[in-house]
Amino acid sequence: MLGTIINVGAVSTGSLIGIALGNRLKENVRNMVFDCIGLMTLLIGFQMAFKTKNVLLILGSLLVGGIVGEYFDIEEKLRGISSKIQASFHMEDHSYFVDGFVTASVLFCVGPMAILGSIQDGLTGDFTILAIKSALDGFASIGLATAFGWGVFFSILSVALFQGSITCTASWLDRFMNDQMIAEMTAVGGLLIVAIGIRLLQIKDIKVANLLPALFFAPIAVRTISAIRHLIAN
Repeated sequence: MLGTIINVGAVSTGSLIGIALGNRLKENVRNMVFDCIGLMTLLIGFQMAFKTKNVLLILGSLLVGGIVGEYFDIEEKLRGISSKIQASFHMEDHSYFVDGFVTASVLFCVGPMAILGSIQDGLTGDFTILAIKSALDGFASIGLATAFGWGVFFSILSVALFQGSITCTASWLDRFMNDQMIAEMTAVGGLLIVAIGIRLLQIKDIKVANLLPALFFAPIAVRTISAIRHLIAN
């Protein structure tokens, strides 16, 4: 899990730098930071989303995943966890803490590098992908923490749990996943990142965390369609 440890260290360092910078910025400058991050997030998300080969599969994954997410209200549970962390460290006066935690947690965990890098780290001990991701997340966390503050720092808990779990189950995931499944999962993750950008730009308050199950339904849908085609062909 060396790759995840490096990733956690990069996000921690970037967040601390961003917090130090954010405390010195005027409100209008911080709002501009929000807008810049939102626009860049949209760009990254669309680049990932365009990797899909089957738009209907993505739509189905989002619909099913969104319904499941709404049923369990993942966003509210994640906000509840964030609020408990905020209270534990007596940071109730940090108004953006919860939003920062939720936004950073989703952003740092839904990309393909988090999944592929963690699998590679678990199977071979090669943390190259996660090292590259760490550099990207480190710079992103500076911008996010400038706007959101300490909530971004504590997203390291989500990163450690998510990537650590994938690393520990890497051998099973490697047998289950193929390139097409990863591509469609990446596309779904891209749309979730687009949703984060929309939230940052205050266009619409989309419950992004409630869409997270779509990440798991996308590869399942690919596998199911492949199995049906195989049966029909035979």
